[in-house]
Amino acid sequence: MMETSKQGSTKMMIGIVLAVLTFWLFAQSMVSIGPAVQADLGISLGTLNIAISLTALFSGMFIVAAGGISDKVGRKKLTYLGLILSIIGSLCLILAQDTTLLITGRIIQGFSAACIMPSTIALVKAYFEGADRQRALSYWSIGSWGGGGSTYLIGGAIATYMGWRWIFVFSIVISLVAMYLLKDIAESKAVQSNNSRFDLTGFIIFIGIMLALNLTITRGDEFGWTSPLTIALIAAVLIGSVLFFIIEIRKSNKFIDFSLFKIKAYTGATTSNFLLNAVAGTFVVTNTYVQISRGFTAFQSGLLTIGNLVALLLMIRVGEKLLQKVGARKPMIAASIMSSVGISLTALTFLPDMTYIIVVFFGFMLSGAGLGLYATPSVDTAVASVSIDKIGVASGIYKMSSSLGFSFGIAISAAVYGAVIATGNVEAAAPLGILVNVIFAIPALISIMLTISSNEGKVVPELRTEKDETEKSFVLNSGS
Repeated sequence: MMETSKQGSTKMMIGIVLAVLTFWLFAQSMVSIGPAVQADLGISLGTLNIAISLTALFSGMFIVAAGGISDKVGRKKLTYLGLILSIIGSLCLILAQDTTLLITGRIIQGFSAACIMPSTIALVKAYFEGADRQRALSYWSIGSWGGGGSTYLIGGAIATYMGWRWIFVFSIVISLVAMYLLKDIAESKAVQSNNSRFDLTGFIIFIGIMLALNLTITRGDEFGWTSPLTIALIAAVLIGSVLFFIIEIRKSNKFIDFSLFKIKAYTGATTSNFLLNAVAGTFVVTNTYVQISRGFTAFQSGLLTIGNLVALLLMIRVGEKLLQKVGARKPMIAASIMSSVGISLTALTFLPDMTYIIVVFFGFMLSGAGLGLYATPSVDTAVASVSIDKIGVASGIYKMSSSLGFSFGIAISAAVYGAVIATGNVEAAAPLGILVNVIFAIPALISIMLTISSNEGKVVPELRTEKDETEKSFVLNSGS
């Protein structure tokens, strides 16, 4: 499957990929099985949209804290905690008969992802070097981006032929296998400093901002955009953001380490990661549209995205090779352009059935190829530009951008789609809900062009330095 470095192994990488799949494949299958869940549990569309976005939202809110904790207490421990939470969250969904367990399970799955994502990236950084690291991150990306692309086909197939609850039965099995494969690796943690207290104030303010923003986006139309409640929520977001920055900039031990954003490459990778994950709203709107307006089953709508999955998986390894030869900039720019064009094609809902199917299939395939090309150059740029002692929190921020981008992309697209339907203009709802996502892809392209250098990520002969040996000596340790 892959060559390994001195510490990393194929067994370890399979365990990491399976851990990542518990979120990106199984937990995120909710985006493709919404109508089935809604019909089974008898919940409203608004409640369903909240349930879909909650996991990514809670992951995004807690992922930075989890990344910092993984640096301190151990990346393997946090990965295990995430897998245990995944099992608990999946059980809640399997047993759900109403909104209570559905929402509870989705929140727990968010906490699970917050633990798994940054700690697994940090494990890759700790156990693999150079080209081995880039190859390992390609497999990590297959679990992440590939898993996300698989949700529509695999999740739709399971929901159609076995029932949507079986998705989470498989998630439990995969979690248990991942735990078994990772049980023998040594713990990895960073050197402890005296100033290691958790920034609870910043954490609480950040959660308040994210919750207010999510409620504004998902429920603003229901509350009324000029209602006192919506205005209060918007004010809470604006005032909270200013307060958060003022408080955090003065602290030595920040919830979000703003010094990381002084690294241009890290800033570009993280910003574009947020924006290109936000295009996930395209899939939600398109899946909902073809199931409700064109009578597709969940499995049939999943088949529309199979080209996206295949192209994405193939292009991840291509992105890795291009990264090593030409650097990160060119493949990341090409990826943003491809995603923009692909998304635009899926908005052509005025086309007749067969023509529409062909165009949407090609659009999803082009978008998938772009995201596959983007995946490894982006995550490697983020990982390589940060020192090993901050890799947990840096990975947390990077993956927070993924989760929040995914959550807000879905929420905004679904809100636009629902708002237009409420006006009675059903034909315009899907195109407008989809085209919102192009607004995310274009700024992603601009941020890459401004921050990522042409040499970023190129593989050069490595020279062992005293700093390298010092970092390696404290990254891999099992007891201290």
